[in-house]
Amino acid sequence: MTHVTVPARAAWSAVVRTGETLTVTDLHGNQAVDFLVYDAGDTAVRYSAPDTVQAQGGIFLTTGSVLMSNEHTPLMTVTADEVGRHDTVGGACSKESNTLRYGHHTWSQHACVENFLAEGAGYGLGKRDLVSNINWYMNVPVEKDGTLGIVDGISAPGLRLTLRAERDVIVLVSNCPQINNPCNGFEPTAVAMTIGAPA
Repeated sequence: MTHVTVPARAAWSAVVRTGETLTVTDLHGNQAVDFLVYDAGDTAVRYSAPDTVQAQGGIFLTTGSVLMSNEHTPLMTVTADEVGRHDTVGGACSKESNTLRYGHHTWSQHACVENFLAEGAGYGLGKRDLVSNINWYMNVPVEKDGTLGIVDGISAPGLRLTLRAERDVIVLVSNCPQINNPCNGFEPTAVAMTIGAPA
């Protein structure tokens, strides 16, 4: 078993082998964890939000949800979830989106896209390889008119979710550094990543 605490605002990655589990623990509560997953043998095969949403019949992820690739094949399955709802549409914060949403004074703030680029470089991944991501623990309700909001989280300290790898995958994580909206309670905190042996 491998257990790592990922500091606030930091990036993390790992290769998770077929059948192994990855447990993400929200140590302090209300911490968004931006997440991408790629086939370790062919990174052109990667998480696809449209395929995943279509396969689940909805935009929120929870126990039983299968993370689908752009070839409509399973990458990982959520096997346990103590929160009940996770976001597929909110995307990753970037210096550009921060500037657009919150003002030019936020330009220098660290963001998830920078974390993904820095961490992905070690696997030969670049900007063209970034796709729409999952936001574990982020609360993005959708109104009847289609309006999205980023509001206070529904997680709490110590709550966990577990995924099983359906093939060897590369997981990229940005422990979200956002401080301009409530996705991290305006105070980013550490999370834990635990890789477990196949059942």
